[in-house]
Amino acid sequence: MTSRRNIEPPVEIEGVADAEGTEPDRLDKLLQRGHVVIPANPRHRGVVPKAIGAEMGVKVNANLGTSRDLMDVSMELEKVRVAIAYGSDTIMDLSTGGDISQIRKDVLSACKLPVGTVPIYEAVCRSSGKGGPLAMTEDDLFGVIEDHAKDGVDFMTVHCGVTTKTVQSLKRAGRTTGIVSRGGAMLTAWMEEAGKENPLYENYDHLLDLAREHGFALSLGDGLRPGSIADATDAPQVHELMVLGELVMRAREAGVQVMVEGPGHVPLDQIEANVRLEKAVCDGAPFYVLGPLVCDVAAGYDHIAGAIGGALAAYHGADFLCYVTPSEHLSLPTAEDVRRGVVASRIAAHAADVARGRGGDWDLMMSRARKAFDWEKMLSLCMDPERAREFRERVAPADSRTCTMCGEFCAMKMVDKLLRD
Repeated sequence: MTSRRNIEPPVEIEGVADAEGTEPDRLDKLLQRGHVVIPANPRHRGVVPKAIGAEMGVKVNANLGTSRDLMDVSMELEKVRVAIAYGSDTIMDLSTGGDISQIRKDVLSACKLPVGTVPIYEAVCRSSGKGGPLAMTEDDLFGVIEDHAKDGVDFMTVHCGVTTKTVQSLKRAGRTTGIVSRGGAMLTAWMEEAGKENPLYENYDHLLDLAREHGFALSLGDGLRPGSIADATDAPQVHELMVLGELVMRAREAGVQVMVEGPGHVPLDQIEANVRLEKAVCDGAPFYVLGPLVCDVAAGYDHIAGAIGGALAAYHGADFLCYVTPSEHLSLPTAEDVRRGVVASRIAAHAADVARGRGGDWDLMMSRARKAFDWEKMLSLCMDPERAREFRERVAPADSRTCTMCGEFCAMKMVDKLLRD
């Protein structure tokens, strides 16, 4: 076994520790164990680092990016602004339409939060002009990864666990929804057509060299995640997770920061088991869950289905929630969809933090403001103060101390004097 290399902190660790309410030495120990990652590419100027993992606050990611049907770059940059304004911790640019390289540069310039990408999207899009997506070569894929790294991308989703063996497991599974991961589908189609192994798996050491050289973190994507609750925790999903567990250890040996992505669509009763399985198989690596969505029938309200699953997953140990917007499964999200998705996932993350013993002072301040009928204080403490103010001012109450729900029958007002005497 190769001797393990230390993970070099990508930033001054003191400021990150202070933001998390922990000691620098403790944070560094968790970083060295691989239980925390701090994605911060040295080329991303001014990036505000975030610690993701054990003992840290639960973090939230917002996805954005163009498609070939909608390539409005100004709209994507507005989504960046909205995601930052409403409290996202990171941004992922998933663009597949237009000048993807320039869009990425624009996002990195506009965003001081850590930025993630999925390089295979651009690799496949580039090859489309050379005979279709399957014309992509291994050199094309690793060339795009290097381009993203040089531009300053802080973390990259790489679907290294989609192997010839896991694909065979998928073929035997009889899934309801097959593959729902775009990256996983692209690699599976390429592997089947080329008759080759996944280059990200076969050349994983080269990927680790690039990550170490350029200072970006790996997010091991779940290319075989379930796209329906009927497929949750099935053989292909678990098989891929086992592969990812091995790759986590190899990344740590190479001194590369790594986290693991998870499902997907998972019913409530299986969420705890999914989190515990990832933590066991991947030796406590930070767990980045995509939702999870707890039912399949909430189209238009999938941000709620995702927040329900995200809160439970985070309570049981997931570290990083990828938001879900109301337009999931339906269309490219608008800036308003991004707002709703970020707030819903922040509620989930905060609910889990409170249950895990973090962040309760915020709620206590809100409760005290409510008791004092201090409306300005209440509004300032809301996750979305603008939306709360809209509701408050929609109909002016007869008594400015109360709201129009209860008015003179306000419970706290009726007994306030009794409890004070």
